[in-house]
Amino acid sequence: MASLILTPENQIQRLNLILNKVKNLQELDQSRLTSPPNAKSWCIVEVLEHLSIAYSHYHKKFNEVFPQLSNLQKEHNAFKARMWQKLVIEMQRPKGTQRKWKMKTMKRFEPLLDPKTLDKAKIEQVFQRFFELHGHFKESILESRGKDVATVKIPSAIGPIVQFYLPESFEFLLAHMERHMVQIDTIMEQQKTLVSS
Repeated sequence: MASLILTPENQIQRLNLILNKVKNLQELDQSRLTSPPNAKSWCIVEVLEHLSIAYSHYHKKFNEVFPQLSNLQKEHNAFKARMWQKLVIEMQRPKGTQRKWKMKTMKRFEPLLDPKTLDKAKIEQVFQRFFELHGHFKESILESRGKDVATVKIPSAIGPIVQFYLPESFEFLLAHMERHMVQIDTIMEQQKTLVSS
C-alpha cells in the first residue's frame, strides 16, 4: 500500500479551493441553496451546516492541543500518515466524482435545519459560521508548520477508536469536505435535471 505523505502546502491549497467554491455558492438563488433534489437528500445549505458541525469538534480540540506543542527549529514539510489513520482518511476521500463508501451520518452531526423555513438571514448565518470555522481550520494548518505535531494525538469526531496527529486530522477533515463538495455538485446536477424535465 502506497504511503500517504501529508504537507501543509497541499492541504492549504485544497482548503482554499473549497473555500472559493463555497464563496461562489453564495451567488446562487435562494431556491437553489434550499431545495433538496429529493426527499432523502440534503439541500446545499444543510451540507454546509453539516460541515460546520463536524468541524466544531476539531475546533475545540485544536485550541486545546496547540498550547501543548513545542516549537520546531525549522518548519516541517511532510508527515507520513499511519496505516489505520490512512485507511480512515481514504474511506472519506471521494474517488473523482464518486463518493465510494456510503456512510450514514451520526445523529449528532446532522444539520438541524428545515429547508422550508430557511430565509435569507438564516442562509447568511450558515455561510458566516462556515467561513468563521474554516478560517480557524486554515489558521490551524498554517500554525502547525512550526510545531512538533508528532507529540500529541486527538480523538477523531467518530470516536476515540481513531486517534489522529494534527496532519492526519487535517487530512481527514479535508477528505470529508471534498466528499461533501462532490455531494453539492451532485445536488446541483440533479436540480438542473429536474428543471429541464
